[in-house]
Amino acid sequence: MTAPRIRVLLADDHALVRQGFQRILDDEPDIEVVGEAGGGAEAIELEAKLQPDVVVLDMAMPGVNGLHAAIEILRREPTRRILILSMFSDDQYVRNALDAGVSGYILKNALETDLIRAVRVVAAGGQYFSPELAEVATRLRDKDAHATEDPYSRLSPREIQVLRLIALGRSNKEIASVLGLSTNTVAVHRSNLMHTLGVHKAAELVLIAVRKGLVQPE
Repeated sequence: MTAPRIRVLLADDHALVRQGFQRILDDEPDIEVVGEAGGGAEAIELEAKLQPDVVVLDMAMPGVNGLHAAIEILRREPTRRILILSMFSDDQYVRNALDAGVSGYILKNALETDLIRAVRVVAAGGQYFSPELAEVATRLRDKDAHATEDPYSRLSPREIQVLRLIALGRSNKEIASVLGLSTNTVAVHRSNLMHTLGVHKAAELVLIAVRKGLVQPE
């Protein structure tokens, strides 16, 4: 009996890039692209509908980015296997992905075989990082084992989502709409963020979000 193919959902806001990755994966006899999304919000919706084995998310999509989408998907489905595609190799971007609970992180300039191998490893329950990032991931894990706790590490995935939206200048009402929460709940999250991070002004939250790579500086 032939083993079932690995079902993949692809999310990238550039259609040509997405189609290129689809061709790479669909050419493999054991992999099948079952859906495509042009943004993070659509990826969250399609993941719930299609129940893929692996979700491949571009990190830098506008609006709901790949990290935000990963956090939301894993909040609802903690066992979902997620692979991040990114142009960024900075430690903090890898750190954010690890903290979100993704299964892999590869650079978008990776060879075709890197993407194929990553999907197979992640689908089988392993973790995969581009060869250039494997040392970074190991170093970050070692640093975690020896470093004193950063208050940021105590934030929940939902609080990280709220922090990012605050840094993007969204009001409590707008954040509530994006995340499907009440404005009172958002206000509580905002208060908890300030308490946990030891800050007193929204501008300080923005600086932390920029430093942690959640948003790009203007």
